Amino acid sequence: MQLRNRAHSEPGIAFSQINRFWLLLLMVVCCFTGSIPVDAGEEDSIRHSFLGVGKANRAVIIGEDGAVEWKFDMPASDGWVLPNGNVLLALYGTKEFPHGGVVEVDRKTKQILFQYQGQQKEISTVQPLADGTFLVAELGPEPRAIVINRQGKIVKTTPLQCQKNNTHMQTRMLRVLPNGHYIAPHLLDFAVKEYDPESGAVLQVIATDDRGREKRDWPFTAIRLKNGNTLIACTNGNRIIETNPQGKIIWSVTNADLGENLFYDACGAQRLPNGNTVIASYRAKGDQVKLFEVTPDKKVVWRYTGMKSGFHHFQILTTNGKPVKENTWK
Repeated sequence: MQLRNRAHSEPGIAFSQINRFWLLLLMVVCCFTGSIPVDAGEEDSIRHSFLGVGKANRAVIIGEDGAVEWKFDMPASDGWVLPNGNVLLALYGTKEFPHGGVVEVDRKTKQILFQYQGQQKEISTVQPLADGTFLVAELGPEPRAIVINRQGKIVKTTPLQCQKNNTHMQTRMLRVLPNGHYIAPHLLDFAVKEYDPESGAVLQVIATDDRGREKRDWPFTAIRLKNGNTLIACTNGNRIIETNPQGKIIWSVTNADLGENLFYDACGAQRLPNGNTVIASYRAKGDQVKLFEVTPDKKVVWRYTGMKSGFHHFQILTTNGKPVKENTWK
């Protein structure tokens, strides 16, 4: 009765106490799930589910509630959830795949339905193609882009023009473009190159050493957007840049722009249909932010702090219960 009377005379105090209670409860829930919606409590708070891949985390699917829904216990550097629900992975070297490999995994049984054994030093990326084949980046003495069929046979080979001294740092997220060309980020070359897959000719070079090579803006993910721009994640440089079709930087985001240190080895990136960009901090540990989403005006609107280590790459699968349809932008 005393509290009720006080509430009638001083409603702001009672409501403030209630709001503090719910805010505290939300913070506890977020700590357990690892998924923290920014502007929590508002109707437009963001929730994502995603596939995440890496060495320590292996391959996992995280639900919108932050819980691990699926895990495949092999280290992976790239991956996709296919339309049939299976998971396609590019694997780091293991006992079973000493030079890396590619597998398609049945999501329910976790049985390997298809595999390709790497033939050089390392497999860094894989992408499913419309005709049922797969584009693969194979690193080693002769770095190359290969297309393999479901029998594991190589049906096309395109040499990649990059340095050969450091195999691991030759290239990462190799992708095919809508025009059929390939786009390849070459880390130690500080260059994203567009290739003609038939002739192997380099058609365009986008440099990422504009701040000086000591900044280590090694290109890791390069995404050709619908407007012809290219979005590039610059790993140890801890920034994302977007260049116009001529290769000029027209947008970038760094920790200084965010006002907090969320970038920690920016490897994977994905441009969402709404224009926001999700970024992976591969070296994040413990309760540090592993994934975060920024708007074009550089506002952080979602972050994920679960798992013990960061992700090499990822694929956003759903947002607030709705599938993300344009998942080639990663």
